[in-house]
Amino acid sequence: MFGFSRYPQMVTADQALPGRETPILNPIPVHEVLGLRLDAEPEGSSVGYFALGCYWGEEKRFWQVPGVLNTAVGFMGGFTRNPTYTECCTGLTGHTETVKVVFDPLRVSYAELLTIFWEAHDPTQGFRQGNDVGTQYRSALFPLDEQQMTEARASRRNFQARMSEAGYGEITTQITPAEQFWFAEAEHQQYLFKNPHGYCPVHATGVRCNPS
Repeated sequence: MFGFSRYPQMVTADQALPGRETPILNPIPVHEVLGLRLDAEPEGSSVGYFALGCYWGEEKRFWQVPGVLNTAVGFMGGFTRNPTYTECCTGLTGHTETVKVVFDPLRVSYAELLTIFWEAHDPTQGFRQGNDVGTQYRSALFPLDEQQMTEARASRRNFQARMSEAGYGEITTQITPAEQFWFAEAEHQQYLFKNPHGYCPVHATGVRCNPS
């Protein structure tokens, strides 16, 4: 993924692109690996939203987790309605690339997904992950309720301690309540299943949440 933002700082609502009323992903397709419509949330499931850089590789990371029932990639945290991928790459939407994860809480907990989140990227890089530069690559968590918010904040404190011990700086991950999730175009959904040799950077630091 090679989008480069012309705006290395967050835009304001009055600067953002207006977007559109028509959904970008229409009709809603079926997950190429897990077999559910991308908007499906089976009874008893929970949802988490995770932004940790290029969403192609990170979606694959989550769909491989036992207990994850559905995943989709899209955008959250900004202002533009129904944004396109190209619009998000300009930095003029305010959104960050986000993975929606639908999971069975009896098989995998939100806390366990948070561990995967922290260990899979470098949360100290601000508006970038490696060579992917722009506000659309910022690290963020979007809790859906007070319980998720409490767990997300606690996990950040824990991982900050581990990162500091390893010589890293301050975590820049934003933790804000979930708002509207906007699905990305069909070609971005399960991208690495459709393109198994596609771009898939690894930005993990090697720092563990709970070192043995």
